[in-house]
Amino acid sequence: MERTEKSLYTIMLTFILGLAILGLALDGPAQTLKGFLSIQTSGARLINDFTQAGVGGAMFNAALVGMIGLVLIYFASVSISGPTIAGIFTMIGFGFFGKTPLNILPLIAGVWIAAKIANKSLGSYSLIALFGTALGPVVTFIMFEIGLPLGLSLPLGLVSGLAAGLILPAVAGSMLQLHQGYNLYNVGFSCGFIGLFASSLLIATNTMKPITVIWNTTAEPALILFIPVLSLFLIISALVVDGLPHFRETVKGVFALQKLPGRLPTDFFDAETAGSALINMGLLGLASTLYVWVVKAPFNGPVIGGILTVMGFGGFGKTLRNVWPIVAGVVLATLVFGKQLSDPGPILAAIFCTTLAPIAGRFGIRAGIVAGFIHLFMVETTAAWHGGLDLYNNGFAGGLTASLLMAILQWYQTNRPKEDFQQ
Repeated sequence: MERTEKSLYTIMLTFILGLAILGLALDGPAQTLKGFLSIQTSGARLINDFTQAGVGGAMFNAALVGMIGLVLIYFASVSISGPTIAGIFTMIGFGFFGKTPLNILPLIAGVWIAAKIANKSLGSYSLIALFGTALGPVVTFIMFEIGLPLGLSLPLGLVSGLAAGLILPAVAGSMLQLHQGYNLYNVGFSCGFIGLFASSLLIATNTMKPITVIWNTTAEPALILFIPVLSLFLIISALVVDGLPHFRETVKGVFALQKLPGRLPTDFFDAETAGSALINMGLLGLASTLYVWVVKAPFNGPVIGGILTVMGFGGFGKTLRNVWPIVAGVVLATLVFGKQLSDPGPILAAIFCTTLAPIAGRFGIRAGIVAGFIHLFMVETTAAWHGGLDLYNNGFAGGLTASLLMAILQWYQTNRPKEDFQQ
């Protein structure tokens, strides 16, 4: 294993273990473990803020979810890079509001079975396994919320998770062709379609329940400081990984990343130095924190989860340059439709809408603003379609938005070949 990859493993392991230790320290081991166990049987559909039941338990849950992802890529012999880091950061983020070790393992096992059927290694489907855990709520809902005896609901939930994981690779490949890599949360797009069918089946059997929102508004100092501290940790780690003698090269790499469109698949750890990608991740974390602070939204589980996802994709498609037009579009739509920027829908849309960053990176600021504007009213509709069973609802809405815009933009570009799309 090369020195850089060993360093990245060390950084990820330090982050995950630090999160687990912090969770245990905040509420005490006994209370943290009690909260953790409670989370395993709690509702996981959008939006269920695990910090409402205790910050320590939520952090410990998120850490274990992230550790499962890290162990998966290690034993699948996959190099730790932009895509895998994005996957693990996203898993950790949603460990604050939807993912648990209990509900993600059946999905990962299902993807593994699919790999066996296709005579491929788990490594070749590792990203689908990491991101496919977005369907965790399907497992939890069937196990604990449809009202069947546990002796029947537990194995039924397990089988449902295996089945969802089994079909994910086939669906994900097809969905990528629709938006052509301009929706970074491609597996979230795929999970939205699977969730749509799952929700329809549950409705047909009269077992589906209305979506509820559990949204923690308590100011928790640990959560407020968490992202800034993590961002600084990544920036400092970047200087260690690249080495101080290469500081100038690292900084140049950060500026070079801003010029990339970010279309899937663009691994920033390969495009420039590992340190440049880590600094980009840290800067995105700080910028996201600043936005949340300015609009006076709470730093709760879903918001922290969203920022961690943005940071993760700071190594795999997102930069300060290509995300801000998308966010500006969401802000504009929020104001036009008379909503509050700090409300759950708009704040999460402003964070997760950055899945459409490649559109701004490729077609410019105006296209990015339009994409963000459309994304807001799409994402507030699509959650009802899949009943909150796809945690990456913004990925689902983003895939639909990107598919529409790409069809229009490419038609326009074909018919107006001399038009400048970069303004």
